[in-house]
Amino acid sequence: MKTPRVLIVDDSSVMRKIIERSLRQAGLELGEVVQAGNGAEALIAVQEGAFDLILSDINMPLMDGIEFLRQLRAIDSAKSTPVVMVTTEGSESRVVEALTIGAKGYIRKPFTPEQIKERVSPLLEVMR
Repeated sequence: MKTPRVLIVDDSSVMRKIIERSLRQAGLELGEVVQAGNGAEALIAVQEGAFDLILSDINMPLMDGIEFLRQLRAIDSAKSTPVVMVTTEGSESRVVEALTIGAKGYIRKPFTPEQIKERVSPLLEVMR
């Protein structure tokens, strides 16, 4: 069974590390974990290789998570890649917009490893 390749997109390097650590603390078996500081960097990473799961912030400079998701869904090889938004976003409309574009769910910051596991496990189970 292959371990999932994960992309974490957040403009805070500290938050990217917290997300990765939370995934591991939740007991999820991970393969390679790639990090990107904004949507533009994330698109480059996606073009360099496929991911099994993407966790993305909504509010980022250069390219936010909503625009990243829009552009991601236009890439044939990434149309079905599960994306979970990880956000402090208080506006329900931005979260609804992400879900409408194709996000598979969202996690509000701050979060616990258990919340990450609850949201991400079903998406990774599909791989098994």
